[in-house]
Amino acid sequence: MTAEEKLKLLDYGGILLGIGLAGAFDGIVFHQLLQWHSVYMHTHRHGQIVSDGVFHAFTVVALAVSAVMLWRAGHPGGLARGRRLLVSGALLGAGGFNVVEGIVNHHVLQLHHVKQGDPYELLYDLAYLAVSALIFAYGLYLRQGGRAEGRSSDMAR
Repeated sequence: MTAEEKLKLLDYGGILLGIGLAGAFDGIVFHQLLQWHSVYMHTHRHGQIVSDGVFHAFTVVALAVSAVMLWRAGHPGGLARGRRLLVSGALLGAGGFNVVEGIVNHHVLQLHHVKQGDPYELLYDLAYLAVSALIFAYGLYLRQGGRAEGRSSDMAR
């Protein structure tokens, strides 16, 4: 496999890793621990649990596929820009997934809100979008060679 092919696997694997991690975090924290919402709130409890199960299956598949891609790409330190691609890709995947999920599920389709039924429901949704956009923006910053390479030569490789 050429270095360019490994970089592509590392890049796409990092993005998919970020998507899977963001989905897993959302599912574990907001769906299960805090029990603020389910993927689809406008149904009975069994339907909510099934919708969450489908979502969790999606995150497991994303994490498994990203693991295979990253394993095939090999050690990122051996590739020029490898670590930066991995970290920035994970941040871009996580932030991008959450921005799209927040806009589509919370605002367009209104399948659920971050804290369903709370008097400050919109504020929670907007804060979720803001944090997600910051994560995505930091991923872009690193992708474009941000100051992280100056602080750590490890990130530049």
